Order: sequence, then structure tokens, then C-alpha cells
Amino acid sequence: MADPMSAAAFLKALRAEGLTVVEVGDWRNHNRNRKGPWGPVHGVMIHHTVTKGSARTVEICRTGYASLPGPLCHGVITKDGRVYLVGYGRANHAGSGDDDVLAAVIGETALPADNEANSDGNRSFYGFECENLGDGKDPWPAVQLEAIEKAAAAVCRYHKWNERSVIGHSEWQPGKVDPRGFTMASMRARVAKRLGKKPSSSGGGSGSSGSGSYTVRAGDTLWAIARAHGTTVPTLVDLNDLRNPSKLAPGQKLRVPGAATTTYTVARGDTLWSIAASRLGDGNRWREIAKLNGLPDADELSPGQKLKLPKK
Repeated sequence: MADPMSAAAFLKALRAEGLTVVEVGDWRNHNRNRKGPWGPVHGVMIHHTVTKGSARTVEICRTGYASLPGPLCHGVITKDGRVYLVGYGRANHAGSGDDDVLAAVIGETALPADNEANSDGNRSFYGFECENLGDGKDPWPAVQLEAIEKAAAAVCRYHKWNERSVIGHSEWQPGKVDPRGFTMASMRARVAKRLGKKPSSSGGGSGSSGSGSYTVRAGDTLWAIARAHGTTVPTLVDLNDLRNPSKLAPGQKLRVPGAATTTYTVARGDTLWSIAASRLGDGNRWREIAKLNGLPDADELSPGQKLKLPKK
């Protein structure tokens, strides 16, 4: 938890990290502060813009849209590695996200899967929009990735945060996929190295390596599969190079992170509902257990049977 740095300190921190910074208009006073609080701040959020062309991208992020007024971030990182400052203060970039994720960022611990949108992110995060179409095909130039690394590290260095204070929009708000084309775990590793220490032992959800598999069944959604495996939709998208996450086919094999499940031995009298209630804190999550274990009949359990349980 920290008070936001001043606009002058923000500019100085970015330049001290070796970035080329372009000041756009009266960026220091361009904000949404009249609509809500700005601060305390807890971390840095990275986005992709779904735009092409630096000038157009910067202008959109500065002015926004009729339905979403600007600024849409604090800094725009273009493909040539420049950082354009378009606003400072509250900005329309993060939206509402998961309070458990916010708690993990504050505590600088491993990120849980995001499955709620109940916390105001616009007050809590510095935001950088990065020029990219976000289709998984548009390349990320090395100079741009380095600029993202430097920008995140600059903010962390000022506030004495570690790399776990840097997250992607996809890790904050359910349904978001940005930034797409690199993993946030790899970016956090870069930030940690720049800050002069080894990365923490466990990155966030988007960095989990695929060490298991899941066979898609009729009616499955990527969100339900992600929740059952204690991971996130963007993680599964990255692991499986999914071009259209909304289209899954029964029988399709998906790579899933392998470290997010635990094992439970069925006792006499157990039901999936009772197991979900006692082990996960919510009996309604019995469907996740059934899905995770590929149970054709959720009512047929045998004492001694081993079940994989999703992350609590």
C-alpha cells in the first residue's frame, strides 16, 4: 500500500530506468479523479490496446471513447519502445476485478485465479497500455518488451515493491485476455532481474507450465475448466495457443497446469456435494470435481476412490 507518486516523480522514475518518454499535452492533470479516488496504489497493470499505429493508439488512450472516456491508462508503450504519458491520476484502465487478486498483489504472494469483479482497480493500479492487436499473431518487438519491463520496474523500484506487484489485465478481471502474446510470468521474471534479484519462487497464474492434460467434454467452457484446475482462462489460452477460446470441441485435449490440484480419498457416505462443501468451502462446486475427474456419474463414488480436487 502506498500513496501515488507525484507526476514529476513518475516521469523521473521512468527516465531514470532508461526509457524514452514523450509527454502528451497536459498529461499531468488529465485524469478521472472527479469520478472516484486515486490511491492508495498497490501495483502495475499491463494491457494490450487492440489497435494498430502509434499515433492513433496514443490518441485513443488519451481521449478514450464516448462510452469509456480517457485517459485509458497512464502510459502508452508503442512498438518502438517509447512511453507516451497521456494521463496521471485515476484512469479508466483496470475496471473492477477480484479482491483476492488485490490481496495477493498487496501481500506480494502468488496470484489466485480471478473469478470475481468486486474491487475498484482504477484507484489501485498504475496502468500501461501496450500497442498490439492482441490477436496472438501480432509480434511484440524486443524493444517494446524491454520498455514494458523497464516501465514496470521503474514503478516497483520507486515504491520498493517486488515483481509480484506487476500483473496483467487478464489476471485481474474475469474474461480479459490481455496482454496476449507473452506471459506475465515471463515479464515478472524480467522485472525481478532488472530489480536485481531472482524471481520469486512462484509467479502468478498466467505463468504456470502445462504439466497435465484435460479432455474436453460436451458443455465445457474454458472458464469452468480453468476454475476446476485452479488456474485462469489466459493461462489455458497461452498453454494451448487457442485462437478462439470460446470454441471447444468434445474430445479436444488441453494442457493444464499440474500444480493446482490436491488429492482426496473418498470415505463411506461421501457425496461430491459434501466433499466440495468440506474441502472447497462451497458444495455447489461439486460439478468442478466431477469435471476434473471425468466422472460420468456423479452419484457413483466408492470408498477409497482417489479424487483430484481443484484449488480452493
